[in-house]
Amino acid sequence: MPAAKILTPESHAATARLHAFYVLTKPRVNSLIVFCAIIGMFLAIPDGLPSPAIVLAATVGIACVAGAAAAMNCLIEAHIDARMTRTCGRPLPRGELTPRETFAFAGALGGSGLLILHQLVNPLTMWLTLATFVGYAVIYTIFLKPRTPQNIVIGGASGAMPPVLGWAAVSGEVSADALLLFLIIFAWTPPHFWSLALYRSADYARAGLPMLPVTHGSEFTRLSVLLYTCILFGVTLLPFATRMSGVPYLVAAITLGGCFLGRAWGLYVDYSDARARRTFRFSILYLFLLFAALLADHYLRF
Repeated sequence: MPAAKILTPESHAATARLHAFYVLTKPRVNSLIVFCAIIGMFLAIPDGLPSPAIVLAATVGIACVAGAAAAMNCLIEAHIDARMTRTCGRPLPRGELTPRETFAFAGALGGSGLLILHQLVNPLTMWLTLATFVGYAVIYTIFLKPRTPQNIVIGGASGAMPPVLGWAAVSGEVSADALLLFLIIFAWTPPHFWSLALYRSADYARAGLPMLPVTHGSEFTRLSVLLYTCILFGVTLLPFATRMSGVPYLVAAITLGGCFLGRAWGLYVDYSDARARRTFRFSILYLFLLFAALLADHYLRF
C-alpha cells in the first residue's frame, strides 16, 4: 500500500494561502453571478443549445473577472471589513494576504478573464464585462457605498449585468429580452441587500457606512423592502407579457413572487433579526429558482 502523505508545515501554509486567495473571490456570491450569466447564454438561443466552447470560455472569463472585482472590493474595503463582525474574518483583515498580493492577484485574474473573453468569445462581451468590473470595484465600492444610502439601488446596475454578459457572449448583441433579465436582478437587489442590512445595521453603523437602516431607520428600510418587492413582482411578469416566456414561467414567477411578498410583508409588520435573516436567505433561493424557471420554460414551453 502507498505510504500516507504527511502534511508538512510548508504545504499547510501553501494550502492556507491558496484558500485565502479563493476567499477573496467571494465564491458564494460569484456562483450566483455565474449561474445567471449561464442562463443568459441559453436564453439567447431561440432554438437549440449554445456552442459548448463559447459557454465554457464565457463562463470562465466572466467568473475570473467577477472574482477579480470581488478581490478589489476586499482590497479597497479592508479597513472597513476589519471593523465589521460579518467581514473581519476575510484574508486582508486577518493579515493572511498583503494589499500588494491582493492587487496582483486581482490584476492577473481579471486580466486573464478579459483576455479569454476577447479572444475566445467576442469583444462586446469583454467590454461589457470590463464596464461591469469598473461599475462594481470603482463606482460602487469607492464612490457610492461610503457616500449615499441609495448605494445599493444605483450600484445594483453592475450586479444586474451577468445575464446580459451571457446573452452577448453567444449572440454578439444585447437585445430587449436581455435587458429584461437585467431589470429583474436590478429590482431584486434592494430587497435582497436591505434584508441583510437590517440585521447587520449595527455593523454598518460601526463601520461608518450610510446604509439605509443606519441613515433612515428600520421602519423606513422595511417599507422600502416591501415596496421594492412589489416592483420586483411586477417586473418578473414582463417576460410573459412580452412573450419571451410562457405559462410555466408565469406560474413560477407568481408563486415565487407571492412567497417573497409574504416575507417582505411579515418583515414590515413584525420585524425580528431572525425574520430579516430568513428573508435575505430566501431572496437568494428566489433568484436562483426564478432564473431556473426561465430556463425550463425556454425548453419546455407549452
